[in-house]
Amino acid sequence: MEEKSGKKCIVLFYPSPGMGHLVSMVELAKRFLPYSFDLIVVIAEPPYNTGATASYVRSVAATHPSITFRRLPPVSLPFDSSPSTNHESFTFRFIHLNNPLLHQALRDISGRNNPVSALVLDFFCYESIEYATQMGIPPYIYYTSGVTSLAAFFNFPTIHRNTTASLRDIETELDIPGVPPMPASYMPTPVLDREDEAYWGFLRMSMEIPKCRGILVNTFEGLEPRALRALLEGACIPDGPTPRIYPIGPVIAADNRGGEWECLSWLDSQPGKSVVFLCFGSLGLFSAEQLKEIAIGLEGSEQRFLWVVRSPPSPDDKTAGRLSEPPEPDLDALLPKGFLERTSERGMVVKSWAPQAAILSHDSVGGFVTHCGWNSILEAICAGVPMVAWPLYAEQKLNKVFLTKEAKLAIPVSEEENGLVTAAEVEKRLRELMESEEGKGLRERTLATRDAAMAAITVGGSSLAQLTEFAESL
Repeated sequence: MEEKSGKKCIVLFYPSPGMGHLVSMVELAKRFLPYSFDLIVVIAEPPYNTGATASYVRSVAATHPSITFRRLPPVSLPFDSSPSTNHESFTFRFIHLNNPLLHQALRDISGRNNPVSALVLDFFCYESIEYATQMGIPPYIYYTSGVTSLAAFFNFPTIHRNTTASLRDIETELDIPGVPPMPASYMPTPVLDREDEAYWGFLRMSMEIPKCRGILVNTFEGLEPRALRALLEGACIPDGPTPRIYPIGPVIAADNRGGEWECLSWLDSQPGKSVVFLCFGSLGLFSAEQLKEIAIGLEGSEQRFLWVVRSPPSPDDKTAGRLSEPPEPDLDALLPKGFLERTSERGMVVKSWAPQAAILSHDSVGGFVTHCGWNSILEAICAGVPMVAWPLYAEQKLNKVFLTKEAKLAIPVSEEENGLVTAAEVEKRLRELMESEEGKGLRERTLATRDAAMAAITVGGSSLAQLTEFAESL
């Protein structure tokens, strides 16, 4: 969009560190291409592993020249100054250290006589809301998860005021508007311990993001109607106004890694809807004991499977291995003796990484065992693949509650008291997903939800209408 002078208005996007957050923000920027803004993505690169961001940025820049990237100068981050076991505490601290650099970038870009129409911030970057407002730049939040977890975050200050205990120690269920009743321990992992640095970071975030001009959410009206209604009615922020909510999803990315993949060729040889895909995200790591339980359960289930295996976290890494890339797994050492040979005709194990979106879209895949990351959930929905919900960290238990109790698109796994999911439980849930009447019902509901998702982002759809309204408001 242009001013009368003929100059294009600028929309700035500022994702938090992490490949998932960067990809989702860039995919959002692509949605603005038809509206003729100048689109600038500002990147702060932390001194720890966040995935292959450089190659991804080069690929986007080459294929979408209307999107430009601006990298902030590097900053050092003292890892040892916090006892927090949550990697989100590092993210908050890193973003805080980068604030002066982002603000200087805003001054530089605004000083070229080009109007900045909006600053779209990842929710971790909430501290820049006030600064953008002072500069006269409308600040918006892009929430990369769904409105169910957003409702919980909006309600978090109320929960905080109503108790002095850590949420992991509270036995009663929480009653959050728009969210099914759930144990307090199902709140996002970083807010379970009241003494943890990350708890206070999320509390400040929950109090500050309502001050933005509006929130774009990676969901669509037909997916989470009850939570969306609670937000729109202001039920989640009882003591203040709720910013405008724009459900503009699903925003998902096609696989950006080229090349031939043996696992896709293997899927070509399998019957339709017969394969269970097990993948737990780039940060989802299991102990060696848990990997063996999964293997035994897979073998006992007699289901065809494609399983992505990553090395267990280092026992010396207090952040569960999330700040460094684990080494390639030694499958012979990690899996039961003879497992690969006994299952070779109906299963395939892939080391470390696989093209998840392409796999889920393959006709041979009939089920997905997932850690309940929101990107993975949306990819499964858009492929029409029912799920087994196995949350590991972040807001994933909240997502599991939504998937299993509200949308009924997944079957939950049950953990032992020590957190282990047994081989018997793995076998039971796989059979339930692939063979039972409940699994058949999940598949039918997931296919209907897929159709609703596709309708939302096409001409006349609710998400496209919301995005157009947002763009025109700028």
